[in-house]
Amino acid sequence: MALTPAVGKVLIALGVILVLIGIAVTFGKKLPLFHLPGDIAISSGNSSFYFPIVSCIVLSIILTAVVQIISLMSRK
Repeated sequence: MALTPAVGKVLIALGVILVLIGIAVTFGKKLPLFHLPGDIAISSGNSSFYFPIVSCIVLSIILTAVVQIISLMSRK
């Protein structure tokens, strides 16, 4: 199986994505990535409920853009 330049571009894109995920995990506590305004947080007594609705929407937009970029790169 011969590797084509398109496979190389996809591997580079995946590498960049992995580096960004690594940075997010490493510095996640310092970056306000997952506690955005609009996320639902309810606390009552000893229980709490957190639903990151806005964080999910932002993550979905980012992942959609990444998939589109990879798709465009693999067509060429």
